[in-house]
Amino acid sequence: MIRNIVLVHGGFVDGSGWQAVYDLLVADGFRVSVVQHPTLSLAGDVAATHQVVDALDGPCVLVGHSYGGVVISEAGRHDKVAALAYIAAFAPDKGESVNTLIADPPPGAPVPPILPPVNGFLFLDREKFHASFAGDLPADQAAFMADSQVPWGVDALGDTVTEPAWRAKPTWYLVATDDRMIPPPAQHAMAQRAGATVAETPGSHSVYLSQPAAAADLIRQAAAS
Repeated sequence: MIRNIVLVHGGFVDGSGWQAVYDLLVADGFRVSVVQHPTLSLAGDVAATHQVVDALDGPCVLVGHSYGGVVISEAGRHDKVAALAYIAAFAPDKGESVNTLIADPPPGAPVPPILPPVNGFLFLDREKFHASFAGDLPADQAAFMADSQVPWGVDALGDTVTEPAWRAKPTWYLVATDDRMIPPPAQHAMAQRAGATVAETPGSHSVYLSQPAAAADLIRQAAAS
Protein backbone atom coordinates (compact mmCIF):
# COMPACT_ATOMS: atom_id res chain seq x y z
CA MET A 1 0.00 0.00 0.00
CA ILE A 2 1.31 3.42 -1.03
CA ARG A 3 0.85 5.91 1.83
CA ASN A 4 1.69 9.19 0.06
CA ILE A 5 -0.85 10.98 -2.12
CA VAL A 6 -0.09 14.16 -4.09
CA LEU A 7 -3.03 16.17 -5.46
CA VAL A 8 -2.61 18.49 -8.46
CA HIS A 9 -5.38 20.99 -9.34
CA GLY A 10 -6.47 22.14 -12.77
CA GLY A 11 -6.96 25.49 -14.46
CA PHE A 12 -9.11 28.35 -13.08
CA VAL A 13 -9.01 26.83 -9.55
CA ASP A 14 -6.46 26.22 -6.79
CA GLY A 15 -5.56 23.37 -4.48
CA SER A 16 -8.11 24.26 -1.80
CA GLY A 17 -10.78 22.54 -3.88
CA TRP A 18 -9.25 19.21 -2.90
CA GLN A 19 -10.18 19.59 0.78
CA ALA A 20 -13.04 17.06 0.82
CA VAL A 21 -10.89 14.46 -0.95
CA TYR A 22 -7.98 15.33 1.35
CA ASP A 23 -10.15 14.84 4.46
CA LEU A 24 -11.35 11.41 3.31
CA LEU A 25 -7.83 10.20 2.52
CA VAL A 26 -6.28 11.60 5.70
CA ALA A 27 -9.00 9.83 7.71
CA ASP A 28 -7.82 6.60 6.07
CA GLY A 29 -4.25 7.19 7.22
CA PHE A 30 -2.77 8.52 3.99
CA ARG A 31 -0.22 11.34 3.98
CA VAL A 32 -1.69 13.83 1.53
CA SER A 33 0.09 16.78 -0.09
CA VAL A 34 -1.59 19.43 -2.22
CA VAL A 35 0.43 21.18 -4.94
CA GLN A 36 -0.25 24.90 -5.33
CA HIS A 37 1.12 25.42 -8.83
CA PRO A 38 0.63 28.74 -10.62
CA THR A 39 -0.76 27.40 -13.98
CA LEU A 40 1.48 29.77 -15.92
CA SER A 41 3.52 27.19 -17.83
CA LEU A 42 3.76 23.43 -17.87
CA ALA A 43 7.45 23.55 -16.94
CA GLY A 44 6.70 25.73 -13.92
CA ASP A 45 3.82 23.54 -12.82
CA VAL A 46 5.93 20.40 -13.18
CA ALA A 47 8.67 22.06 -11.11
CA ALA A 48 6.15 22.92 -8.38
CA THR A 49 4.92 19.32 -8.39
CA HIS A 50 8.44 17.90 -8.25
CA GLN A 51 9.21 20.17 -5.29
CA VAL A 52 6.44 18.41 -3.34
CA VAL A 53 7.32 14.91 -4.56
CA ASP A 54 11.02 15.42 -3.79
CA ALA A 55 10.17 16.02 -0.14
CA LEU A 56 8.30 12.72 0.31
CA ASP A 57 9.73 9.83 2.29
CA GLY A 58 8.62 7.19 -0.20
CA PRO A 59 6.52 6.44 -3.28
CA CYS A 60 3.32 8.32 -4.04
CA VAL A 61 0.18 8.27 -6.13
CA LEU A 62 0.15 11.43 -8.26
CA VAL A 63 -3.38 12.69 -8.87
CA GLY A 64 -4.49 15.32 -11.40
CA HIS A 65 -7.81 17.02 -12.15
CA SER A 66 -8.46 18.63 -15.55
CA TYR A 67 -5.27 20.48 -16.64
CA GLY A 68 -3.62 18.78 -13.66
CA GLY A 69 -3.68 15.66 -15.83
CA VAL A 70 -1.24 17.35 -18.21
CA VAL A 71 0.99 18.21 -15.26
CA ILE A 72 1.02 14.65 -13.87
CA SER A 73 1.58 13.19 -17.33
CA GLU A 74 4.85 15.14 -17.47
CA ALA A 75 5.79 15.22 -13.77
CA GLY A 76 4.86 11.59 -13.18
CA ARG A 77 8.10 10.23 -14.60
CA HIS A 78 9.67 11.17 -11.24
CA ASP A 79 11.17 8.11 -9.53
CA LYS A 80 8.94 8.50 -6.47
CA VAL A 81 5.72 8.39 -8.49
CA ALA A 82 4.41 4.82 -8.36
CA ALA A 83 0.96 5.32 -9.89
CA LEU A 84 -1.17 7.96 -11.58
CA ALA A 85 -4.82 8.89 -11.06
CA TYR A 86 -6.71 11.15 -13.45
CA ILE A 87 -9.92 12.81 -12.21
CA ALA A 88 -11.89 14.10 -15.25
CA ALA A 89 -8.49 15.12 -16.56
CA PHE A 90 -6.55 15.57 -19.75
CA ALA A 91 -4.18 12.66 -20.40
CA PRO A 92 -2.03 13.89 -23.29
CA ASP A 93 0.36 11.79 -25.32
CA LYS A 94 3.81 12.88 -26.48
CA GLY A 95 3.62 16.20 -28.30
CA GLU A 96 0.05 16.92 -27.18
CA SER A 97 -1.23 19.85 -25.13
CA VAL A 98 -4.54 21.14 -23.84
CA ASN A 99 -4.82 23.14 -27.06
CA THR A 100 -4.38 20.11 -29.31
CA LEU A 101 -6.77 18.01 -27.21
CA ILE A 102 -9.59 20.58 -27.38
CA ALA A 103 -8.93 21.73 -30.96
CA ASP A 104 -11.52 19.48 -32.64
CA PRO A 105 -14.54 18.96 -30.38
CA PRO A 106 -17.03 16.30 -31.47
CA PRO A 107 -20.27 17.57 -33.06
CA GLY A 108 -22.77 18.65 -30.43
CA ALA A 109 -20.24 18.65 -27.59
CA PRO A 110 -20.53 21.61 -25.20
CA VAL A 111 -17.88 24.24 -25.80
CA PRO A 112 -16.21 25.52 -22.61
CA PRO A 113 -17.03 29.25 -22.23
CA ILE A 114 -13.41 30.39 -22.13
CA LEU A 115 -13.14 34.12 -22.78
CA PRO A 116 -10.56 35.52 -25.23
CA PRO A 117 -7.16 35.94 -23.56
CA VAL A 118 -6.34 39.24 -21.89
CA ASN A 119 -2.63 39.98 -21.42
CA GLY A 120 -1.83 36.29 -21.80
CA PHE A 121 -4.40 34.99 -19.33
CA LEU A 122 -7.68 33.12 -19.66
CA PHE A 123 -10.86 33.16 -17.56
CA LEU A 124 -14.17 31.35 -17.85
CA ASP A 125 -17.25 33.48 -18.47
CA ARG A 126 -18.53 34.07 -14.94
CA GLU A 127 -22.17 33.92 -16.06
CA LYS A 128 -21.64 30.47 -17.57
CA PHE A 129 -19.26 29.07 -14.95
CA HIS A 130 -21.92 27.21 -12.96
CA ALA A 131 -23.42 25.39 -15.94
CA SER A 132 -20.11 24.52 -17.60
CA PHE A 133 -17.68 23.84 -14.75
CA ALA A 134 -19.74 23.10 -11.65
CA GLY A 135 -23.24 22.08 -12.71
CA ASP A 136 -23.84 19.78 -9.73
CA LEU A 137 -22.64 22.21 -7.06
CA PRO A 138 -24.85 24.69 -5.19
CA ALA A 139 -25.25 28.01 -7.00
CA ASP A 140 -23.54 29.99 -4.22
CA GLN A 141 -20.50 27.68 -4.25
CA ALA A 142 -20.24 27.91 -8.04
CA ALA A 143 -20.55 31.70 -7.82
CA PHE A 144 -17.66 31.83 -5.37
CA MET A 145 -15.56 29.64 -7.68
CA ALA A 146 -16.41 31.89 -10.63
CA ASP A 147 -15.44 35.00 -8.67
CA SER A 148 -12.21 33.49 -7.28
CA GLN A 149 -10.87 32.13 -10.57
CA VAL A 150 -7.12 31.73 -10.88
CA PRO A 151 -5.90 33.29 -14.15
CA TRP A 152 -4.80 30.48 -16.48
CA GLY A 153 -1.75 31.37 -18.56
CA VAL A 154 -2.13 30.74 -22.29
CA ASP A 155 1.37 29.24 -22.35
CA ALA A 156 0.24 26.44 -20.05
CA LEU A 157 -2.42 25.41 -22.59
CA GLY A 158 0.06 25.35 -25.43
CA ASP A 159 2.94 23.56 -23.69
CA THR A 160 3.34 19.97 -24.86
CA VAL A 161 4.15 16.76 -23.00
CA THR A 162 7.55 15.27 -23.85
CA GLU A 163 6.99 11.65 -22.74
CA PRO A 164 3.79 10.76 -20.87
CA ALA A 165 4.28 8.99 -17.56
CA TRP A 166 1.22 6.81 -18.18
CA ARG A 167 3.27 4.85 -20.71
CA ALA A 168 5.42 3.53 -17.86
CA LYS A 169 3.28 3.81 -14.69
CA PRO A 170 0.02 2.07 -13.69
CA THR A 171 -2.84 4.46 -14.28
CA TRP A 172 -6.42 5.00 -13.06
CA TYR A 173 -9.06 7.31 -14.50
CA LEU A 174 -12.35 8.63 -13.08
CA VAL A 175 -14.79 9.68 -15.83
CA ALA A 176 -17.35 12.34 -14.85
CA THR A 177 -20.38 11.43 -16.95
CA ASP A 178 -21.98 14.91 -16.86
CA ASP A 179 -18.81 16.89 -17.62
CA ARG A 180 -19.40 19.93 -19.83
CA MET A 181 -15.73 20.97 -20.01
CA ILE A 182 -14.07 17.72 -21.16
CA PRO A 183 -16.68 15.58 -22.95
CA PRO A 184 -17.09 12.14 -21.33
CA PRO A 185 -16.35 10.34 -24.65
CA ALA A 186 -13.03 12.21 -24.81
CA GLN A 187 -12.29 11.19 -21.22
CA HIS A 188 -12.99 7.54 -22.08
CA ALA A 189 -10.80 7.75 -25.18
CA MET A 190 -7.84 9.23 -23.28
CA ALA A 191 -8.25 6.69 -20.47
CA GLN A 192 -8.37 3.78 -22.90
CA ARG A 193 -5.30 5.04 -24.76
CA ALA A 194 -3.45 5.30 -21.44
CA GLY A 195 -4.38 1.74 -20.51
CA ALA A 196 -6.07 3.07 -17.41
CA THR A 197 -8.33 1.25 -14.99
CA VAL A 198 -11.53 3.24 -15.46
CA ALA A 199 -14.32 4.14 -13.04
CA GLU A 200 -17.37 6.29 -13.82
CA THR A 201 -19.50 8.51 -11.65
CA PRO A 202 -22.27 11.02 -12.32
CA GLY A 203 -20.70 14.42 -11.91
CA SER A 204 -19.76 17.74 -13.45
CA HIS A 205 -16.22 18.82 -14.25
CA SER A 206 -16.01 19.69 -10.53
CA VAL A 207 -16.49 16.01 -9.68
CA TYR A 208 -13.67 16.15 -7.12
CA LEU A 209 -15.82 18.65 -5.18
CA SER A 210 -19.26 17.16 -5.80
CA GLN A 211 -18.30 13.47 -5.56
CA PRO A 212 -15.21 13.43 -3.31
CA ALA A 213 -15.91 9.83 -2.21
CA ALA A 214 -15.73 8.62 -5.82
CA ALA A 215 -12.44 10.45 -6.33
CA ALA A 216 -11.02 9.12 -3.05
CA ASP A 217 -12.11 5.57 -3.94
CA LEU A 218 -10.20 5.70 -7.23
CA ILE A 219 -7.10 7.08 -5.47
CA ARG A 220 -7.32 4.29 -2.87
CA GLN A 221 -7.41 1.72 -5.67
CA ALA A 222 -4.26 3.23 -7.16
CA ALA A 223 -2.58 3.26 -3.73
CA ALA A 224 -3.45 -0.41 -3.17
CA SER A 225 -1.76 -1.44 -6.39
